[in-house]
Amino acid sequence: MILYPAIDLKDGNAVRLYKGEMEKATVFNENPAAQALEFVEAGCEWLHLVDLNGAFAGEPVNAAPVEEILKQCKVPAQLGGGIRDMATIEMWLSKGLERVILGTVAVENPDLVREAARAFPGHVAVGIDARKGMVATKGWAEETNVNATDLAKSFEDAGVSAIIYTDINRDGAMQGPNIEETAALANAVSIPVIASGGVSSIADLENLKACGAPLNGAISGRALYDGAIDLKEALKVMKA
Repeated sequence: MILYPAIDLKDGNAVRLYKGEMEKATVFNENPAAQALEFVEAGCEWLHLVDLNGAFAGEPVNAAPVEEILKQCKVPAQLGGGIRDMATIEMWLSKGLERVILGTVAVENPDLVREAARAFPGHVAVGIDARKGMVATKGWAEETNVNATDLAKSFEDAGVSAIIYTDINRDGAMQGPNIEETAALANAVSIPVIASGGVSSIADLENLKACGAPLNGAISGRALYDGAIDLKEALKVMKA
């Protein structure tokens, strides 16, 4: 399994939110590229980036720090937030991003996801963010009546490279991931699933590894910044 350290960008800073609430943001680093380099130097093989402002605005807002990270870090990165048209997808991939994450448009314009996955095979992932199993969009601000597993299944034949499944109520709360729902989703589809939200200890990573579903990896943010997870130790656990 792959461990994806998370760098969430708000107003140019690396932050963590509490349960997806923008007003509950903690700034962890005013230099996101330096933070990314720390993760890379500790041995991480991927980076998970989120443009939080972009998720609300519907277009890239924190492009400058993302570009700086891509310039300085030689490991692949995936990015979500504000990517809602083909031009933005093309722009990010042309700048060296390995994978775009399409969230809101996966609900509102699934044809775009299919078109992008055809045009850029291996470089398009779907972000499914859910509260109590139901999908939320636009930076988690809008609830939908779309079931997370149904949405995932609808992209089975689309050629997307991964699904990033986030339990919003666990995100940034340091209460552990929703292992049951994540495993159920991963077992319901053939698309690789990455767990996100609430990963706050080495034990959480071990439990995800042993959950009975073929997870591709897990994303962790606050626990790495707080020191609750030692990145080098976590990487060893994930490789074991």
